[in-house]
Amino acid sequence: MTDPLLPPAQTVIKNASAYGRDLAERVVATFLQAVVGGLVLTQPFDIGMWQAAGVAGVAAATSLVKGLIARWRDVTNSASLAKGV
Repeated sequence: MTDPLLPPAQTVIKNASAYGRDLAERVVATFLQAVVGGLVLTQPFDIGMWQAAGVAGVAAATSLVKGLIARWRDVTNSASLAKGV
């Protein structure tokens, strides 16, 4: 007998796989965006703590733009560029 409140196991496994790909993409993309933001802003300006917080803002803004582009590219409920997510 199946529980009507729980989704089938196949759905849970498929969703977990999609979530894992989505999460991995976001982590890698944010790391690369932070590196680019840090290199672009810190290297030429020899900046301090508050400016470094601005670097994080650049990374966050880049992540937001990536998520908006992903949403615009494909009609899904995900901010991922990975296919099938």
